Amino acid sequence: MLKNFQRYWLVYLALVVLATTGALRLMEQPVAAQWLASVFIVAVILWVGADMIRDLLRGHTGLDILAVVSMTATLLVGEYVAGLIIVLMITGGEALEDYAQARAERNLTNLLNRAPQHALRLLSADSDEVEKIAVSDIAIGDVILVRPAEQIPVDGTLLSEHASVDESALTGEPLSVDKHTGDEVMSGSLAGQAALRLRADRVAADSQYQRIIDLVATAREEKAPVVRIADRFALPFTVFAVLLAAVAAFVAQDATRFAEVLVLATPCPLIIAAPVAFLGGLSRASERGMVVKGGGVLEQLATVRSAAFDKTGTLTSGRPQLEHIDTSNGWQEDEVLALAAAAERGSTHALAEGIMQAAEARGVTVPTATDFEEIATNGVAAEVGRHQVRVGKLSFIQQTDPAAHAAEVLSGETVAYVAVDGQFAGSLHMADQVRPEAGALIRWLRNQGVGKLAILTGDAEPTANAVAEKLGINEVHAGLLPKDKVELAGNLAPHPTMMVGDGINDAPVLAAADIGIALGVRGTTAAGEAADAVILKDSLAPLAEAIEIARHTLRTAKTSIIIGITLSVGLMLVAAFGYIPAVAGALLQEVVDLAAVLYALRALQAPVANLEGSAQR
Repeated sequence: MLKNFQRYWLVYLALVVLATTGALRLMEQPVAAQWLASVFIVAVILWVGADMIRDLLRGHTGLDILAVVSMTATLLVGEYVAGLIIVLMITGGEALEDYAQARAERNLTNLLNRAPQHALRLLSADSDEVEKIAVSDIAIGDVILVRPAEQIPVDGTLLSEHASVDESALTGEPLSVDKHTGDEVMSGSLAGQAALRLRADRVAADSQYQRIIDLVATAREEKAPVVRIADRFALPFTVFAVLLAAVAAFVAQDATRFAEVLVLATPCPLIIAAPVAFLGGLSRASERGMVVKGGGVLEQLATVRSAAFDKTGTLTSGRPQLEHIDTSNGWQEDEVLALAAAAERGSTHALAEGIMQAAEARGVTVPTATDFEEIATNGVAAEVGRHQVRVGKLSFIQQTDPAAHAAEVLSGETVAYVAVDGQFAGSLHMADQVRPEAGALIRWLRNQGVGKLAILTGDAEPTANAVAEKLGINEVHAGLLPKDKVELAGNLAPHPTMMVGDGINDAPVLAAADIGIALGVRGTTAAGEAADAVILKDSLAPLAEAIEIARHTLRTAKTSIIIGITLSVGLMLVAAFGYIPAVAGALLQEVVDLAAVLYALRALQAPVANLEGSAQR
């Protein structure tokens, strides 16, 4: 309560002055009432006027001018009660804005407030002794103890034999996920009913939850174009209101008419309603599993007309499985698989996980690799025992063995070629399944007016074509380097254009597109930082939901402005003919403000897209 009073002390003071003025009038002390109200209003005029002058010196015009003129007019014509109501509107406007923004930001704020501040670090891996440290002090390799129902502070590898983890804050999935020794656990998840131990793989700043926190902080700061347009309405609206009030007073030959019109010139739809609507939309999108970096991105999402997609890990599950192995130059299948798995162990590419899993499934012993190097969009190279191993594209292998030949590729297969000591050793044939929701998303986008759909991938053309055929995408660009993706995305039309991807090699094109969307659950930090929005679930469904939310938000923001301005102008015109006294007008202004802001909060209930073609709550 004390904190609330300290922040809004001027609102409480305005209420006290208004109540005291009313009491003095009831006690038949009109002179004292007028003096009290007038002194207070003059003080507020000076206070608001000082801020207004500072803004004008910085080149910013705002609706403070209108408030100062309105209060001055009420004083000059003796309508001091109306003047006090305007003061209450100005001082209470901040409280109303804070309430509306808090309502609109509730999901974003929940994410920020849940960020852990401290962690328990074990003094050694075999010890039960712990020390309490700041999350920011956790170093890679530290062993962290997380107690039941506590939040996991950093991304890490589970050391406990078994753990049940609640990832709903990150993925939206309500059911707990079972983890076993060696599994990755994400920061922001909640430990289950048993304590767990993990080895920190990333510092807090680079962990999944902190990346989401950074996205949320960015989202809260950026203004949407509609909001900036609303800002620019301030001066024309002020000029219109003053001119209308002056004309009304001149025609009526009554100075009171000037104040009666001006007290209805409500600024709230411009300065509060539109920003609140976009904060509500951002919060709603976050609730559905997608963090959008600001109202400007949300507005572009609402009008997207072209979309391009990476293939592996985006349109497909990103978990290719080994189908079969072809060998060459006398190598055996398990030998080729073991060397390839050793070289791929340090890779972030989607194929690496499938190769490692295949080796484990076959019971193949994977040796240790050294001097690992990942060559983006080409493959990996490493020293495995006495062998120099390369795994990647055919062209990458042909750099060391020009005699390497293309394998026979079935529809939907991706092939990783292997060279050992400069000689072609064989090929690993992997199959990646199309995401179950991808086809529905493509159909939904077409139905929503997204006319251009394309695949931009570094993968082989036959594989890309097979995925495109399943999804009904006609435009395919395969075998691309990152710079090729940037060029093609830049030429994509009509605008705004959207690019969806998840890997390191997608970061440049995500940054270059009008709207870059990264799949954040398994996507890289680079992709998330370059993108304008990040999907927190391992699904494309939140993308359609966010677009539907963005469209609803844009309609809500524009409508809230129209409602407020239309009501205000309509009432001003009525007041111009003398039908609304100044006190009644000041009270009606508050009603108009409240109506516009409450309508803006409808963005929190934005419907979300159903990929089968309807909308649901």
